[in-house]
Amino acid sequence: MADIGLTGLGTMGGALALNMAEKGFTVAVHNRSPGRSDTLLGGAGALAERLRPVSSLEDLVGALQAPRLIVIMLPAGGPVDAVIEALVPHLDPGDTLVDGGNGDFNDTRRREAELSGRGIGFVGMGVSGGEAGARHGPSIMVGGSEAAWERFGPIAEAIAAHYKDEPCAARLGPDGAGHFVKTVHNGIEYADMQIIAEVWGLLRAGGRAPKEAAGLFAEWDEGPLHSYLVDITARVLAAEDPDTGGPVVDAILDVAGQKGTGRWTVIEALKLGQSASAIEAAVGARSWSSELAARALGEQRLPSGEALPRPVLDADLEKALLAARIIGYSQGFSLLARASAEFGWALDLARIAEIWRAGCIIRSALLDDIANAARDGLPEDQLLLSSHFTVRLAELLPALRRVVASAVCAGAPVPALAAALSFYDTMRQARGTADLIQAQRDYFGRHGFRRRDREGEGFHGPWVG
Repeated sequence: MADIGLTGLGTMGGALALNMAEKGFTVAVHNRSPGRSDTLLGGAGALAERLRPVSSLEDLVGALQAPRLIVIMLPAGGPVDAVIEALVPHLDPGDTLVDGGNGDFNDTRRREAELSGRGIGFVGMGVSGGEAGARHGPSIMVGGSEAAWERFGPIAEAIAAHYKDEPCAARLGPDGAGHFVKTVHNGIEYADMQIIAEVWGLLRAGGRAPKEAAGLFAEWDEGPLHSYLVDITARVLAAEDPDTGGPVVDAILDVAGQKGTGRWTVIEALKLGQSASAIEAAVGARSWSSELAARALGEQRLPSGEALPRPVLDADLEKALLAARIIGYSQGFSLLARASAEFGWALDLARIAEIWRAGCIIRSALLDDIANAARDGLPEDQLLLSSHFTVRLAELLPALRRVVASAVCAGAPVPALAAALSFYDTMRQARGTADLIQAQRDYFGRHGFRRRDREGEGFHGPWVG
């Protein structure tokens, strides 16, 4: 009998199955198209001995020892619901289903509530690290009951990436907690990628060739900006296109794809009364990138800005990138704190930072400092208000200001860098401009306002008769 079952042998599912087999688990594998099972076994080498292909979901259940564990690796939404509906009649109380895809945490909460009534455990498992991570050790973010984690935890910790001998896997809370944390992870990833891309755009506008920029990113990766995304940026910019012999980045159409998880982050932030503006800017930039024909026409018809001053790029880009990255993380962790309070999850923000230190796409040198700051307690749930990061940002912000100002004058789009700077400036002012907005709302809709000089609500201006 197999130790665990897995259905959905796409890129991530197949890699996870091999990872489990390599860690000593016997895995029953299923795919709607049997050819994928054959392909997986054909390339598994010695690990094929621990893989048990089955032809149906009923056979998948029958191949497992009780209590059963089955991982579902399918696209979010309807496909997952369909598989759950097909599996449930064959399951017994005490069995556990694990959704390892990029699930919407709202679906995860619904499914967990429905299945718990049948005595069946349901785990929402966020997995980060791409195909290589899934195969050799991802970061794993789990939401579900303690009983379900007790059954699944040993396998999750075995297959996860390790940071200084500590597994980058944890149960973060009940029901949808794991998938929500993964959603925010992906939102931070969107922001980080956009910020890096904007820095590359400024380097290119300042006359840097891809290989020259690659050397700069590689140098930055040796310092405070050390991270997976900065590392691969250096590698990508240095790569040559075999067809043209030129830089491969110059051969790629600048139309960015997205699977929706960044957009989910923005939607949930707004529903919770938050504004993760750096993430919003990144999602918007990907959407704008698809307007290729409009942008091409705009290049002909809309005037450009001034020339970009190269000395600013040389002196300040590294610090600007680091400042914006810190602010992006800060927005993400504030969103996690707000969701934790809203849904009663009691998320351990420090532990979340720790399990992101290896295996995942946003792993970076900053995460140790973030974990320490979270463990000390974040003032008003704001990472950028912690003592460590207030000092660090004070050193970095002048560079971010100069870079954004230079980009604006040159007509170079930097939506995420500018959003990060605006967020910082908003958070450093006790008095903003919402007083006028409240006055306007009261004028046209009698919405009322609070006063600075007395307690209570529902005050009106002299324009209300």
